[in-house]
Order: sequence, then C-alpha cells, then structure tokens
Amino acid sequence: MLRNTLLAALAAFIAASGILAAACHGNDPAKGSAGSASSASQTTPSAVAPVGGKQPAVTQVAEVKPPDIKPDTTGAAAPSPPPPAGGHDFTPEAKALLAVGACGDLPPPADFDPKLLASHCDVIKKAQDDYLTQWVRPAHSFFAEHVPSDVPRKIVYPFAGGDLTTALTVYPDADEITTISLEPAGDPRVLGELKGGELDRALKKVEYELKFFYRNNFNNTMNMIDAMREGTLPTQLIFGLSALKVHGFEVVGLRYFRLEQDGSIHYLDDAEVAAVPPPAKARAGVRNRVFANAEVQFRRPGGRIQVYRHIQWNLDNEHLKADPRILKHLEAKGTIAGMTKAASYLLSWDSFSTMRDYLINHVSWMVSDATGVAPKWGKPAGFEYETYGDFTGPHIQAGGSIAKDWRVEFESEPKRDLAFRFGYYDKHNANHLIIMRKKKA
Repeated sequence: MLRNTLLAALAAFIAASGILAAACHGNDPAKGSAGSASSASQTTPSAVAPVGGKQPAVTQVAEVKPPDIKPDTTGAAAPSPPPPAGGHDFTPEAKALLAVGACGDLPPPADFDPKLLASHCDVIKKAQDDYLTQWVRPAHSFFAEHVPSDVPRKIVYPFAGGDLTTALTVYPDADEITTISLEPAGDPRVLGELKGGELDRALKKVEYELKFFYRNNFNNTMNMIDAMREGTLPTQLIFGLSALKVHGFEVVGLRYFRLEQDGSIHYLDDAEVAAVPPPAKARAGVRNRVFANAEVQFRRPGGRIQVYRHIQWNLDNEHLKADPRILKHLEAKGTIAGMTKAASYLLSWDSFSTMRDYLINHVSWMVSDATGVAPKWGKPAGFEYETYGDFTGPHIQAGGSIAKDWRVEFESEPKRDLAFRFGYYDKHNANHLIIMRKKKA
C-alpha cells in the first residue's frame, strides 16, 4: 500500500511538472527525434583521434589550473542576480558532488571512503588537466580574439548534452547560459545513498564519460542514455560542475525547476521535493526525470554571480508544437548569442525547423561546427559566415543532405587554420568551425 501511494504521488508530480515522456527517447538520427550534442554512430574513444590531433602525453596527475582569463572590464555585465525566490536549496548536495564527482577543491562528505575518492580523482584530475592544456587554453585564446565585446550575454546552446565547458570557453563572461538536451540534470540526493561496489561503479561511469568527452570534444548518444538519463549519479550535473572547476569558478547555489505554461520558471519547493521517493524507492531514470532542469549559480572567487541553466527537452517540431513552453522561455530572452556543436546535423532536418527558425530570429552571433545553421537558411535571413579549418563532408550519414551547402561555403572562403577541434571532425578527420553573425544595417 505504501509503495503504491508513493508511486502514485510521483506520477502526479511528474504530470504536474509537464515533463515529456517522449523526451527520454533515444536521439538516434535514424529515428528522427533528438536533443543532445552527440552522434548515434560514433567510434570508441580508442579509435577516435584526440582533440587537436595529438596523442596526450603521459604526465603525473596535476592540480588543474583555470585558463588565463582576464576579468571582465567592459562594464557591460549585468549585476549579480538575487537568489531565486523559493525553491528547495540543493547547494550542499552540489558542493558534495563537486568535491566527489568532479574532484573540486572542497572537502568531501565526512564519511566518504578516502581510498575510493583518491582513485577516482586520480583519473578525473588527469583528464581535466589534459583537457585544459590541450583544448581549453588554445580554444580560449581563439575565442578571446574572435568573440565581439558587445555580444549578448544571454547564451542559448541547444543539443548540448553535458557540455557547459565549451560555452564557458566561448562566453566566459556570460550573465546566463542555457543548455538544452534530452539528458536530465539528475537526482542530486543520491550520493549519500550509494555504498561499496555500487558507488564504485557509478564513479567509474562518470570517469569513462568525462574522459570520452574531454578527449573527443563531443558526447556519444548511446553512452549518454546510459550515463545521464539512467545514470545512478546525476552525471549531467557532474559534467557541469567539472566545467566550473576547470574554468576556475565556484558554486554559489543549486535549485531545480520546471517551466510554467508561459515559459516562466517555477523552482521546486520543499514540499515538491519531499514528494519524490528517495533513491531506494524509485529507479534512477524515473527520479532523474523529476530532477530534469537545474539552475546553478556560480562565480569567480570574489566576482559577480553568473547563472547556468540546463533544461531537458525534446526540440523536434512535433514536441515543440505539443508543448511550446521552452520556446516561450527562450523567446523571452530577446536577442541572444548562440552555439551548437556535435548536434547530429539536426538543424538541417525539416523535423527540427522550428528550433532552426528560433535561432535565425533571435541570434546575433553564433559559433558552431557544420551541425549549426547552414548558409542556405542563414544568408537569406541576413547572416554572414566565416569558416575555419576544413570541411569536405560529414563523418556521419545524418549530415548528407546539407554537405554540399557547407562544402561550397568553405571553398568560397579564404583558408583559415584551426588549431583545435570544435565538435565534430569532417569525413577526413579535419577540424572545422563556423562563425555566423548578423550583418549590421
């Protein structure tokens, strides 16, 4: 009886939150429904060239140091936002997950196995350090030179998977970063419930996926289904916390939310959180859907508060028509800066034209790989393009319909080198990147 009551309460809560059951379907391009920065046909990490095209050197585990990012001196930054009104405060859980999952410079929970933590953090810190050296620093130097100083400070990144770190590399001074994908942020309450082999297996899953992402600069769809949607730990959230650690930020707060019918944010309050069964009473996939959308407030030590929101949503036309709350939420931001990468070429599909149109109508400056908004749609809307690296064709079949459009654009542009990978490589393993900007009147 008690079990049935709990499950009924959970079902009612999910229905009230308006979470799309279909948003938990896989994003295999062959099935025409997707929402994360990944490909359904990727090779294993050992078969994929590392980011930048060089084999990482074997080094001792080092303490990760953030990139050399100068403080914001433009005067254009908005003041720190006030703490969210209401909402259950998950900041202690966020800091515990930062200390354990992302190996941040915070004390772990008092009863956490020090040997297990040391073993896990040997792997994570090595991956973070290699990633910082091989990708973040060269990429940050590039974007510091190419991102305009007057770019909008509200950033939207569709099909993002667990990728906050690239957004912070491109837009380190953003007031607000919104990532959207099929992956839920995940249940933050679970860390204290895991013990022994179950905890060890959950941490190893985080290790594998974070190493894969830092090595290849994109996520693998099938892996994310297992690690994030059904993950024992809140893997998507841990990816975000690792990004904050790598970039030298500290966590200020964590709350979860749902979108109301008008697109506004409702933070899950104490009573709503209490209605969700504890980890021992419901499987991870069910709980992670309840804890789908997370807001993390963060800052540089002594700096202003910035906001990162992750929203789980299916971005195909069918789902956006059935439930347009995410569009209302995004449209309320006004003019934005954008980015996407490793997005399975979905923005070139007719079934994702609504999201493509949103970007065309609201973006003033955007960076992408060839999974962004192609010239056949951007140029008639008043955008100009600037290409870097090489692109002769997609490395997956999903991009076949738009391959010629991108190839012609790259051939028409001056040759500009690109020293790092940005999302997908092309069919010849070449790095490439595209800047799309609105022409000034």
